[in-house]
Amino acid sequence: MGSRVVDLSREISPEAPVYPGDPVAEFTVHDTIAGSGYNLTRVCLGSHQGTHLDAPSHFAEAGGTVDRIALSRCVGPASLVDLGERGPGAAITLADFLPYESAIEPGARVVYRTGWDRVSGPSYFVDYPSLTLELARWLATRRIALIGMDTPGPAAAQWKEVHQVLLAAEIVVVESLTNLAALGADRFFLVAAPLKLKGLDGSPIRAVGVVG
Repeated sequence: MGSRVVDLSREISPEAPVYPGDPVAEFTVHDTIAGSGYNLTRVCLGSHQGTHLDAPSHFAEAGGTVDRIALSRCVGPASLVDLGERGPGAAITLADFLPYESAIEPGARVVYRTGWDRVSGPSYFVDYPSLTLELARWLATRRIALIGMDTPGPAAAQWKEVHQVLLAAEIVVVESLTNLAALGADRFFLVAAPLKLKGLDGSPIRAVGVVG
């Protein structure tokens, strides 16, 4: 009783911007009430469309696929690291996370806010605030279960290296969250479960935070 459910997900539509080179979502009418007695739509989209998570196989051929991720890593109590409003190219460093060190422990779900979700259109995918490689390595040593963010990825320039460090440590990477400021709390219950897509490298999610 008294809990608030906060939608942390970006909208998926054919008009929604995607990471450069990724497929654009397509919605195609398959059946209609007039023709078949019911509506049914064919949905075509990339495995990293909108708010989504990365499986280890996103960057490693032998890595685990999205259907093999333990749901306990994606659902449960989480901590919010609120970094305020970070501008283009801002480096997110170990010093930014050390004040929250007590919450960054084995099995923890950690979500950080930069305010980058205020950026719209193609600019959202360019020069966004980024984790340093040092911080990514530190998070890997902490053996957390999940790292989430309101940017399209953990790092813009060193995107490959940072992804590899996090995913090699089997940290679930949740990208393109939004509306984190609405949580209004540094602890919340996170639901970020993927679709059970056999053998795939990632999945769109409907991420929500429950507060109170």
